[in-house]
Amino acid sequence: MDSDRSKGASQAGSLGQVRHDLSEREIEIIELVAQGLTNQEIAATLTISKRTVDNHVSNIFTKTGAKNRVALLNWAMDHGKICRDGFNCCSL
Repeated sequence: MDSDRSKGASQAGSLGQVRHDLSEREIEIIELVAQGLTNQEIAATLTISKRTVDNHVSNIFTKTGAKNRVALLNWAMDHGKICRDGFNCCSL
């Protein structure tokens, strides 16, 4: 039973076992999400398609275990990926 539980947790990407191997582009997208940009606005800013942004955001959610943008930003602040107004800043 325990092996089933751990197998399910790793497949689900739970917050306890997230992958932290975010690419530079994914970090850049998290920073733009933190600025309040939509996927369409992020696409225009980075000169890439909205579908590419959608894929990046989906991959970021999987890697971090976040289920939405608010949870993603909380995760990013908790893990030193973004700073907001001098709060919780790290050396990026």
